[in-house]
Amino acid sequence: MNVGRFARQLGFSLAGVLVFTGFSPSRALAQDHDAHMMTSQHQQQTAEQRKQANALVKTVREATERFLNVRTVSEAETEGYGLLFGCVSGGDFGAMGLHFVNFPLVADGKVDAATPEIVLYEPTSNGRLRITGADYLVFAADWDKTHMSAPELNGQLFHFFEAPNRFGLPPFYTLHVWAWKDNPNGTFTNWNPKVSCDGFNPQNP
Repeated sequence: MNVGRFARQLGFSLAGVLVFTGFSPSRALAQDHDAHMMTSQHQQQTAEQRKQANALVKTVREATERFLNVRTVSEAETEGYGLLFGCVSGGDFGAMGLHFVNFPLVADGKVDAATPEIVLYEPTSNGRLRITGADYLVFAADWDKTHMSAPELNGQLFHFFEAPNRFGLPPFYTLHVWAWKDNPNGTFTNWNPKVSCDGFNPQNP
């Protein structure tokens, strides 16, 4: 599945987004997607917040561990996940890596910790892919229709991306969870300085 096909399949959502230009309280409450480092809020978590964060990481691992020990991503692709956007790099900030997106989960306008919309992989130097975590994504137009606040999971507030953006998507909320690879900037930060796109071969994803 390529970006163009993905956008066409989401035509019904895009139409609603393109005419929506009003202010949304939920977007104002979302995190800034350009936040690359942990904030003091994250560094000074309470015991309950740490418990919730650990529980979310555990849920992501349980939801994706079946993708750990396969040589390719065929298992994920069988379940409807397809590569989009190539390998996403943030330069000095690190990378997000490869996004294998499940279109029906994105299109349902919901977020559920047990069913991530995206499985994240990192290309390795030997040509294989290694799972690094998951990414939750919901279009702002779909979410804002029924919510007055930005989405969150286990107390983790989603980041908001305006449009236009590098992904060619309408405005959306997203939350990365680095469940299988440590991120020194924070488990829920968009960019991971330990992830690299150097090993990406678009001819053999």
